[in-house]
Amino acid sequence: MKNFTYYRPKTVQQAIGLLENKWGSAELLAGGTDLLDLQKEYIAQPDKVISVTGIGDLTGCEVEKDSVKIGAAVKLADIAAHAELRKLFPSLTTAAGDIGGPQIRNMGTLGGNLCQRNRCWYFRDEHVPCLLKGGNKCYAFDGENRYHAIFTQGHYCVIVSPSTLAPALIALGASAEVAGPDGKHTVALDKFFQAPRSKEDREHILAPNDVVVSVRIPVSGLANASYEVRHKQAYDWPVAQAAAAFKLEAGKATNVKIVLGHVAPTPRIAEAAAQVLEGKEISEESAAAAGKAASEGAKPLAHNGYKIKLVEVAVKRAILAAAGKKKYWEIQES
Repeated sequence: MKNFTYYRPKTVQQAIGLLENKWGSAELLAGGTDLLDLQKEYIAQPDKVISVTGIGDLTGCEVEKDSVKIGAAVKLADIAAHAELRKLFPSLTTAAGDIGGPQIRNMGTLGGNLCQRNRCWYFRDEHVPCLLKGGNKCYAFDGENRYHAIFTQGHYCVIVSPSTLAPALIALGASAEVAGPDGKHTVALDKFFQAPRSKEDREHILAPNDVVVSVRIPVSGLANASYEVRHKQAYDWPVAQAAAAFKLEAGKATNVKIVLGHVAPTPRIAEAAAQVLEGKEISEESAAAAGKAASEGAKPLAHNGYKIKLVEVAVKRAILAAAGKKKYWEIQES
């Protein structure tokens, strides 16, 4: 690991002042579950590491009548266990409670989960000069790509968006408060992510000297749920994920939003799936139809065509769970 200077500012403005206007020379440190790995892998080699753990403005969860504000430094474990959040946003708390293992959840933060780097093994290998490290090629296109994107059209790099919280937050209509040298501004989370194309890009639209301060979620009475498919139940990243949110009146869904995770370079809003479900009664048949529609447009790579079926299943089960239907896929205690 390259030597660096460690800073621990007490305010957001102090942190912003320590950041640079280009990527790579300075990095923010929250829980460190991603940054320390990147440093040990020589992917991140900052001169300055700026801890945000001493900044009070980034902590706390405020539940108000019309919205909830969650600080960017709030731990994933605290989100998963928060009683009010569990009532209002089960999709978010379920996603937070499924991330990694207990050690990760008790160190990882909301802001870190949104801003983490991708998990592509070619990107993480210091010896591979991939597109996102200054090379001219995405090695996953023709290489080992069983965990990569299946929605690949128009993309130069076929990573998958690594954030498990993002699909749930986008489906709920959340936004991020971002602070920078020119003050604070708000970014809707459905506009927060981007597909990186070069070494100068990140998986989000933030500038190098921006700091995520908090995330605000409107309280609008949406039924919501998140469902993910993983190889194992602990310490693993999802292979596919779906988050569903909708108004439920007389058994029918309106204002439907369905968002896919871990199958495209950014969280993917499945508009076709939402249209199929809009105005319909929630049933096995309508949920399955929405799942089928969610996979439309997929163009899988050589080794990940299996993800198409996983998308269909994840969407179907997220919809049924949000509507309060019996979770027949779970082991029932006798």
